[in-house]
Amino acid sequence: MDRKPAQQTVHVLIEALPYIQAFSGRSVVIKYGGNAMLDETLKSSFARDLVLMQQVGIRPVVVHGGGPQIGERLEELGIRSEFVDGVRATDRQAMDVVEVVLGDVINTEIVELICQHGGRALGITGKRGGFIHAKSLQLKRSSPELEAPEIIDLGHTGTVERIDPEPILEMEKNGQIPVIAPIGVGADDESYNINADTVASRVAIALEAEKLMLLTNQPGVLDSGGELLSGLALDEVEAMIAEGTIHGGMVPKARCAIEALRNGVHSAHIIDGRVPHAVLLEVFTREGIGTLIAADSD
Repeated sequence: MDRKPAQQTVHVLIEALPYIQAFSGRSVVIKYGGNAMLDETLKSSFARDLVLMQQVGIRPVVVHGGGPQIGERLEELGIRSEFVDGVRATDRQAMDVVEVVLGDVINTEIVELICQHGGRALGITGKRGGFIHAKSLQLKRSSPELEAPEIIDLGHTGTVERIDPEPILEMEKNGQIPVIAPIGVGADDESYNINADTVASRVAIALEAEKLMLLTNQPGVLDSGGELLSGLALDEVEAMIAEGTIHGGMVPKARCAIEALRNGVHSAHIIDGRVPHAVLLEVFTREGIGTLIAADSD
């Protein structure tokens, strides 16, 4: 009788044990987006990861994006979507579409997947739950022709003013996995479409989370030679941004990680969501699969 498969299973469980002990009862906020949301196999593996985490006492909290799905739906409806410095400007008509795609279609699908795999989840938007307080995002653009920077109002594209953690904590207390669509509410009761990385970072801070995990379409943070860096200290990440080693779309993700770490979150992880069971591999194995960023170099 070949006992190797059984022995390998035991080895995996034993390796995971100290992480289960360390993180049980703690919140782990996961930004879910990119290819992981589009591939059926990856969607299923992600849902299973969440259920297993919940079963061993960890409290996963999901904040999901949906940019490609929003863009596709706007195109189908013939609604023009303008981007300013890489940020989608959202008018009232587009915001109606965003609320349906994020708050109803994608959010419901994630909740159903988790439940299909034996977990308990509850979908919510920051507006319906009243816990993501937002305001309109305004960009400043400078040019030699202008005496003062031009202020560009992006309409219903917003930024977080503050997070009220109580509705999320109540869901955790009830044994539910919160699945959050990044739609906030302003003082004027208007809806605001907010970057999911930003919301995930601010939710992690509000919950005093153990970890912030950002799923991407990249292996993680790469050095100047394109090699994956498995572990970085906060000051190293800041230096890499300043010198341009971290560039492009990785910069806002790194800044979200920095914000979380500077405000009490223990660690941040930028991981490859294209890898099946990426979340479990990063949380429960010594090697991990992405980049772990710690608040200091200890």
